[in-house]
Amino acid sequence: MLCPRCQHENEADAVFCEECGAKLELLCPRCGQPVKPGAKFCKTCGFNLAERPSPAPERRFTSPQSYTPNHLAEKTLTSQSAPEAERRQLTVMFCDLVGSTALSERLDPEELREVVQSYQEVCAKVIQRSEGHIAQYLGDGLLVYFGYHLAHEDDAQRAVRTGL
Repeated sequence: MLCPRCQHENEADAVFCEECGAKLELLCPRCGQPVKPGAKFCKTCGFNLAERPSPAPERRFTSPQSYTPNHLAEKTLTSQSAPEAERRQLTVMFCDLVGSTALSERLDPEELREVVQSYQEVCAKVIQRSEGHIAQYLGDGLLVYFGYHLAHEDDAQRAVRTGL
């Protein structure tokens, strides 16, 4: 199994990556939710796991590890070698697609899904430039941490600039 964080090839029965220690999970190619090994259908969206997903026109993010740029993942992995824990300030930002409820009334569900995914991908690119960490996708919103995994003196300002 290929590690989503460091791309290390692990044995099929591995639960954690032998290289970086990340938890290894099989993810549904449609919705990105974890699936049990050997499952035929995703329990979240019903996708037939034996089928190949239709090719996506753009890159779709399925897990936090898949949208962390390699240079930031490398910084994170090397910075976690500190022998002691340290207290850090964390800046939390939530961004949301304004007017999505009204938009959902006008668009077909598949079209709305494409709009929301495009919005999230654009947000992810802006967040990555400021070295923010997307903690969670929540419907049409994103929960973002600044100062986690890497702390900067100006994390609060980075969050504000990213939001703008």
